[in-house]
Amino acid sequence: MNLKPNFIFFGTPDVASETLEILKEAGLLPSLIVTSPDKPQGRKMLVTSPPVKTWATKNNIPYLQPEKLNGLEFRDSFDLFIVVAYGKIIPKNIIEIPKLGSINIHYSLLPKYRGASPVESAILNGEGFTGVSIQKMEFKLDSGPIIAQEKVSINNREKAPDLRKRLIRIGAELLVKILPNYLENKITAIPQEEKEATYCQKIKKEGGLVDLVAEPPSMLYNKFRAYAGWPSIFFFVNGKRIKITDAILENGKFIIKKVLPEGKKEIKYEDFLKIQGKALY
Repeated sequence: MNLKPNFIFFGTPDVASETLEILKEAGLLPSLIVTSPDKPQGRKMLVTSPPVKTWATKNNIPYLQPEKLNGLEFRDSFDLFIVVAYGKIIPKNIIEIPKLGSINIHYSLLPKYRGASPVESAILNGEGFTGVSIQKMEFKLDSGPIIAQEKVSINNREKAPDLRKRLIRIGAELLVKILPNYLENKITAIPQEEKEATYCQKIKKEGGLVDLVAEPPSMLYNKFRAYAGWPSIFFFVNGKRIKITDAILENGKFIIKKVLPEGKKEIKYEDFLKIQGKALY
């Protein structure tokens, strides 16, 4: 088996393009990339290419952007499909096309935190550890047998974007490490324990709304860390959204350092309180 396989890469956001860059560093370039279609984004709803398309264009890799995968055909014979945050359900008949199947990098210790938000969910739940799993894909959410895993600790001040960045590199480097043995059928994938499976949902903007009075300080701090990239945590004053941009957990108290009032510049929280003329909790 050629140790530089003929493979297709499925992925869409930054997490996938960053993985591609690490694979490139190891001399592993896909023959083809499949990513999501361009979509309107931002306040002005400008049509924007996904990060993986941008990466493909920069590196002269052919790409496809199908609206649906049903009916998609591949003329070449591929050794492998690698999937990282593609964002669409891949049909069973496509998963099974390559000689060695399709593999996926997932940012949790499967079967824990199957689903769309494993990094955020681990922080939200106050986990001290998480990890990366490389699974052989099945037509069921994140349920395939485990090819490799690596466990990592979570710093109690670590925010989701920072943890994700660490996990992206760990996952890509783990893939590079195990790929030669996988290509030579020297790895026996281990089935997941279904009874231990837990699930996490896609993050929604409204999930960032917090109650500074009712929610425990530890939960507020975990939300602050988990949603630091998006949607951030926020509360409302007189109908205006106030985003919390800097905070700490100290002596069991959630201490807000800075906020970003809607339509204004970031300010220290103590100055914001002075402007309001009263404490909010």
